[in-house]
Amino acid sequence: MTIDGGSVTDMIKAMARALAENKEYLTELDSAIGDADHGINMDRGMKAVLSRLPSAEDEDIGSILKTVGMTLVSTVGGAAGPLYGTAFMRAGQAASGKTELNVGDVLVLLEAALKGIEDRGKATVGEKTMIDALQPAIEAYSDAVKGGMGLAEALSRAADAAGKGMEHTKDIIATKGRASYLGQRSIGHQDPGATSTFLILQAAAAVASSI
Repeated sequence: MTIDGGSVTDMIKAMARALAENKEYLTELDSAIGDADHGINMDRGMKAVLSRLPSAEDEDIGSILKTVGMTLVSTVGGAAGPLYGTAFMRAGQAASGKTELNVGDVLVLLEAALKGIEDRGKATVGEKTMIDALQPAIEAYSDAVKGGMGLAEALSRAADAAGKGMEHTKDIIATKGRASYLGQRSIGHQDPGATSTFLILQAAAAVASSI
């Protein structure tokens, strides 16, 4: 199974819907340990992405992803804009010129996205950030690829692992961003960035399973 630019566009639209539907939930999570704007910011950014997608739909997959990334950087406030924007732009660079992606290609894109977030945020796993959802997701995806699974199943495994990583952020002391100011008091709260990462991967997996 491979996915083309149309399928990638469908995934991005599904991500936007998921973030819009969970806007208030994400903002509620962020109100406990952040600036209470993560859901609002991500929804605004993805709405801007949707408005610019039509101009990129006939481009290669790399260009589509770069458009998403540049739009998020310019429209999403706080740390989320630069982090998610960098992730999509790095994925776009990895997909430059491609009109189709197979299961292995998607792994390369996910790894590029993670590296972009790590470079931009100077964070690593265990610090109560989106990386705590994304890294285990990539590990699960990689294991699925090694096991000979197809793209849809690999993305489903990745989304499940991201969900577990998201849940685990409740047990982690925040050491990055505004949440780090709370120290021990950040324990018990789920990280909003890890939650939006889970929602994004879940949306991509749902589209892949419908192809």
